[in-house]
Amino acid sequence: MANRELKERKIGALEGLPAMGLDGLGSSAYGPEAALTILIPLGAAATSFVGWVMAPIVVLLAILFASYWQTIRAYPNNGGAYVVAKDNLGTNPSLLAAAALMVDYVLNVAVGIAAGVGALVSAVPTLHAYILPLCLGILALVTIVNLRGTLDAGRMFALPTYLFVVSFGIILAVGVYKVMTSGGSPQPAVPPPPMGEAIETASLWLLLRAFASGCTAMTGVEAVSNGMTAFHEPTIKYGHRTLTAIVVILGTLLIGIAFLARAYGIGAMDQEREGYRSVLSQLAAAIVGNGALYYVAIGSLLCVLALSANTSFVDFPRLCRVVAQDGFLPKSFAVAGRRLVFDVGILYLAFTSGLLLTVFGGITDRLIPLFAIGAFLTFTISQTGMVWHWRRAVAAAEAPKKELKAHLAINAVGAITTGTALIVIIAAKFAEGAWITILVLPLVIVLLKAIRAYYDELANQLRDPAPLNLSGLTPPIVVVAFESWNRLSDNALKFALSISPEVVAVHLLQLSGPDAADEQRNLRDQWRKDVEVPALQAGLLPPRLIVLQAQYRTIQQPMLRVIDDIRDEFRGRRLAVLIPEVIKRRWYQHLLHTHRALRLRSRLIGLGRPDVTVINLPWRLDVDNEFGNEPIGVPDSDGKAKTDSEARFDPTCVSRVASDKESRGIPGPPGTKSISAADARMVIETRAGLFGGPNC
Repeated sequence: MANRELKERKIGALEGLPAMGLDGLGSSAYGPEAALTILIPLGAAATSFVGWVMAPIVVLLAILFASYWQTIRAYPNNGGAYVVAKDNLGTNPSLLAAAALMVDYVLNVAVGIAAGVGALVSAVPTLHAYILPLCLGILALVTIVNLRGTLDAGRMFALPTYLFVVSFGIILAVGVYKVMTSGGSPQPAVPPPPMGEAIETASLWLLLRAFASGCTAMTGVEAVSNGMTAFHEPTIKYGHRTLTAIVVILGTLLIGIAFLARAYGIGAMDQEREGYRSVLSQLAAAIVGNGALYYVAIGSLLCVLALSANTSFVDFPRLCRVVAQDGFLPKSFAVAGRRLVFDVGILYLAFTSGLLLTVFGGITDRLIPLFAIGAFLTFTISQTGMVWHWRRAVAAAEAPKKELKAHLAINAVGAITTGTALIVIIAAKFAEGAWITILVLPLVIVLLKAIRAYYDELANQLRDPAPLNLSGLTPPIVVVAFESWNRLSDNALKFALSISPEVVAVHLLQLSGPDAADEQRNLRDQWRKDVEVPALQAGLLPPRLIVLQAQYRTIQQPMLRVIDDIRDEFRGRRLAVLIPEVIKRRWYQHLLHTHRALRLRSRLIGLGRPDVTVINLPWRLDVDNEFGNEPIGVPDSDGKAKTDSEARFDPTCVSRVASDKESRGIPGPPGTKSISAADARMVIETRAGLFGGPNC
């Protein structure tokens, strides 16, 4: 796709919900289940406490909604935590935010897909043995779709997203109706599995751990602010609409699930055991039975959970692009591919999340302890950055101070609440695996700084504010390396003689076996006849021939010794090593060649000698590669091409540069004015095509 088509690939709120909201919507399935999993030791009493755990989570969700509403308004182009922290807090906090976001996005892909496969296994228990292959297959599908672009992904994922919202909206509404009409004790259509015996009593620490696990339900709230560049203009309007839809639907689902789980007595089950059923699967079966609506809802749940990774695939490449533009990631992360998406970021995310799924076997419960820390660290940094943003605005009086102070207060409340939640999550999850995330974050920051240090050092070495120094320019000593005398070597010698009068040809003799003396004599006789004589007739210095015997059938070391000898002979002169090579256009052709030229070029470049330049001269099969064989000049009236000397002073070319007044220099052909030596050089360059024109 062309760059001008980028605007046509933008999305609105309709595509924004499936493109950026799948993470938030899908977390409604594993968030409450993660909290109920911690409460399993309470037995049947677990359902009595799930409401107390989910209530502060919903309140925190409302606070985040208000906070990110302001962030989108203040940063309509990109309100991600990295940008906000860089503008308001400095480099180190911004790198911490970037590292936390990157880790969170990778975990989000792994957890979402694992939870989706868990929902599938709940409906089809016979697939339990294939959890990991199913996870990797879904990851491959999401990766391929996102490589086609955000617009295509949003449209493709719209059907399962809205089907999930509608189907579970109906199920929750029916469930609430049954609870109300039954006096709070509804009769389940399919009784949920009985919960185990209580082995522990409720404690504040247990409830805090359940809260920490349940906070995974909010990991997708920041997605809209991170992906603002994906929206049509006006971006603020579409960003606000998408954020509102995500938060309202997510909040409704969390409240409904917590309420109905208590009413129907539904608890969490061990995902690693046979017969596992997710909380939403039990809830849907208890309310509407195992009919068509159940399978439609579970099918849409599978899609939403599995495709919730799409949120990361939308935002992770955009985050990497911004970080790469600042020099903290390789520049390839900032380059858009053929479909106007950042392919490198997408492929890197797919690889790392696939590795994570493989290591943890695709089991959600094993991944959950690593989750949420990155998200809440990001929340806290972003909200703290916004507090400093509003403080500067108040000091500068950019708007009525009362309004600005209200904005500051909202973000301050967000920073305090998310920071408190972060401390609880770290304390509750540290021993269960959160230490891995805490260990990884500083390592990522060190890596980002190392990349930036490399680019800074590169810029310092390449920086040259002085004017171009053209003193002491001399043609290089050209060294031509070849294995056999053929059209490939013939073309290389022609090119070498065109750029320098001093050429050294290095013939790599009998690389496949021991050399023979008579072969050397034949080679030198042929060299005198086919190279030296034509060069002398053309008034050129004949190239020198060096026959290089490689006893051990390797060319790198003998060639390097020859180059060192030539450098010693021509001290202070630049060497240009010319390596002719056949271009392989088909995959099987790579298998039919020894690739000695590639290895030699890599070895020479790896040495890093400033006075040695490596030139690769390609030879393409089925193409006229002969250097200098094309007709020179313009046709005569009889259709014949003019000679080189005739074409240099063709009137159609000379007329472009001839001076209006007579000047000293080279006289032109009859009918033209004389031109200066500088103009004559322009004519010659014009004939070569530098200044255009079919006749020149």
